[in-house]
Amino acid sequence: MSGKKLPRIVAVSAGKKPQTLRIRWDNGGENSVDVSGAIATYRVYAPLRRSATLFRNVRVGELGTDIVWNDEIDMSADTLWRLAQEQSGQTISAAAFKRWREKKAMTLDSAAAALGLSRRMVAYYEQGSKPIPRVVALATFALDSVASR
Repeated sequence: MSGKKLPRIVAVSAGKKPQTLRIRWDNGGENSVDVSGAIATYRVYAPLRRSATLFRNVRVGELGTDIVWNDEIDMSADTLWRLAQEQSGQTISAAAFKRWREKKAMTLDSAAAALGLSRRMVAYYEQGSKPIPRVVALATFALDSVASR
């Protein structure tokens, strides 16, 4: 852990696109976060899959450490912060990702193999067509660290 304090949520509302949220943080930042992956994956969010009205009733939980839809459905600020960072590409930029690959003298194919991804996904990340997940950014750092030993 870096000891860095994660921001708290000060405001939340349903976004314009389905299953997206507009979140304002106490550090002054604001993000649009797509939570459709979590909603589709976890059983606790099944009511949100069935009801757009329930989804729109989102509100900030006590202390700003989560958001809630009702007494049984919530999502932590940590999860939302991570999603916001991944979706905005803030874990690593497309240009930095491409520089990493080129510095390692890797082709798209060899980078894909090293990261456990498809060649197409590596190309998407480099073009900025898709946000680079934090786990992929961390893998690039780990591969750098292993190579420098």
